[in-house]
Amino acid sequence: MEAFARFERLFKTQKPVIAMVHLRALPGTPLYDEAGGVEAIVEAARADLAALKAAGVDAVMFGNENDRPYELEVDPASAAAMAYAIGRLRDELTLPFGVDVLWDPVLTMAVAAATGAAFAREIFTGLYGSDMGLWQGRAAEALRYRRRLGRDDLFLLYNVSAEFASPLDQRSLPERAKSAVFSSLADAVLVSGPMTGEPAPLSHLQAVKEAVPEVPVLANTGVNHENVAEVLALADGCVVGTALKVDGKTFNPVDEERARAFMERVREVRAAWA
Repeated sequence: MEAFARFERLFKTQKPVIAMVHLRALPGTPLYDEAGGVEAIVEAARADLAALKAAGVDAVMFGNENDRPYELEVDPASAAAMAYAIGRLRDELTLPFGVDVLWDPVLTMAVAAATGAAFAREIFTGLYGSDMGLWQGRAAEALRYRRRLGRDDLFLLYNVSAEFASPLDQRSLPERAKSAVFSSLADAVLVSGPMTGEPAPLSHLQAVKEAVPEVPVLANTGVNHENVAEVLALADGCVVGTALKVDGKTFNPVDEERARAFMERVREVRAAWA
């Protein structure tokens, strides 16, 4: 299947681990550190990136999780600052990397194009009631923008179970996932828990995997040292952030030893699976 072939060429391993580099709050957002400025954002990201590379993760993804409260249409200045920070680290990015500008799929395309990212994650489809108000997918707009930017190669991870939100769509999760692949051209599907750091039920992963066997299905939240074996028994890979942080807290720096231990567990799982 073409989606799986592209997935394997991109990540170069079975069941890849995509580790998060959570940027510090960007300029103009409530938690931005004016004293530290953009340099503090770059240096914190550099330290996290170095720790994740040393731990042996398969890929990294840059996200602006600290830009709380989140927006559905992000200030272009935030996207510009995010692209600048990633650009400062470009020579150190020896792993495949992706981006996610929460929760704006169009600016995610812009930052991906500006930085040369290989993949991107977002909520592209669906209609949700959320902490941010009424949340509407923008797949058509984002994919047309990707085409104008000349990045048809950009591999898109569609999160079909939005965090901090409930779907207003009456269809089941597997039905929504199937529609995202068929009508909205998802390259891969992500399954999330109710919020950052909380796992999706394994039954959700299994149901989505059965619904869309033609594309990779990844666990997007709440994967940790204790459940990664069960998760990877079902999923084609995972995104992990919180479990690799100091004390297992989302907004702390990456803990290299926790990340190493996680990847050791992943290697055991892969060996057993192979």
